Amino acid sequence: MPEICRFLGIIISMNYGDHNPPHFHVRYNEYEASIRIDNFGIIAGKLPPKIFGIVAE
Repeated sequence: MPEICRFLGIIISMNYGDHNPPHFHVRYNEYEASIRIDNFGIIAGKLPPKIFGIVAE
């Protein structure tokens, strides 16, 4: 999975031609989540609230 960004232990990646809706993947320690690009809603998985806030910012 192509990595877009890595900061504070958070890894953000995105697959070309992945399924809809458009989203990116976030990994942080043992957490993983898929997050929509249009409204930052979590499609699958979970993240600690603090990490989700950092990513959404």
